[in-house]
Amino acid sequence: MRHKELGETGLSVTELCVGTSPLADMAVLYGYDVPEQRAVDTILRTFDGPINFLDTSNNYGNGNSERRIGEAIAARSGVPAGFCVATKVDPLPGSTDFSGSRVYASVSESLDRLRIDHLDLVYLHDPERTSFADAVAKGGPIEALTRLRQEGVIGHIGVAGGPPDLLMRYLQTESFEVVLNHNRFTLIDRSDEPLMDYAVDHQIAFVNAAPYGGGILVKGAAAQPKYAYRTATRETLARVAAIQEVCDRHAVPLAAAALQFSLRDPRVTSTVVGMSAPQRIEETLRLSSWPIPEQLWDELPGV
Repeated sequence: MRHKELGETGLSVTELCVGTSPLADMAVLYGYDVPEQRAVDTILRTFDGPINFLDTSNNYGNGNSERRIGEAIAARSGVPAGFCVATKVDPLPGSTDFSGSRVYASVSESLDRLRIDHLDLVYLHDPERTSFADAVAKGGPIEALTRLRQEGVIGHIGVAGGPPDLLMRYLQTESFEVVLNHNRFTLIDRSDEPLMDYAVDHQIAFVNAAPYGGGILVKGAAAQPKYAYRTATRETLARVAAIQEVCDRHAVPLAAAALQFSLRDPRVTSTVVGMSAPQRIEETLRLSSWPIPEQLWDELPGV
């Protein structure tokens, strides 16, 4: 498992990052339940393996993800040496409160649930839930994150979300060391590339989440007709089918091509893959090292 420098943070992280939103037991979103012990076992297996990077959020499952990770951390009497835990600040559930005071409360809640006293990396999560003016204003969330970093409560700050243009605007404030984007750099969507190029040019780490587009690039268009949890267009379904045909011809799993598309790009520091069970870690590691002939990349439509 390759390690990369996380921008200019001084942290060294693996090219794979364990995403933990599925471990929050959000059956409405994912369509399946994740019992607590299975979630804890998944984190413990992560701690025992080659991956050293984990991603969560204050509001995944109303804090359920962080609580379950905290159980695993407690079972190991702390976060393993060299392991990076990243979380995200969120508005007060059920409200639009994304104020600076809410950021302080969100970080405090995360520390309590995770059972630690310091966070390596904290993202401003889905900033479209506030206005840009409010985010950069005195007393706003960016100021709060900056102060928490100065106080030593958190090590580094990032921004995580969806719309690339909005994330670009936040990076241009020069407040962030890491940017995480999801579903915009995959085999069927490359709209993130301007953001990626900007991040690289400004020594900001780029973390790519959801390389499978919500499952369509694992199961195929026939079994999963949604992209990023929304009904896929005819064009998207046709493109996935064409990619599947190329992969089948080279005896390469669709999921392996989707994952390695992200891993092979030097602009991507780490790729976040959601995990729902301990065996998923082994499966992901196997896909990350699956032999893929260079010819396959040449034949993939639009790649």
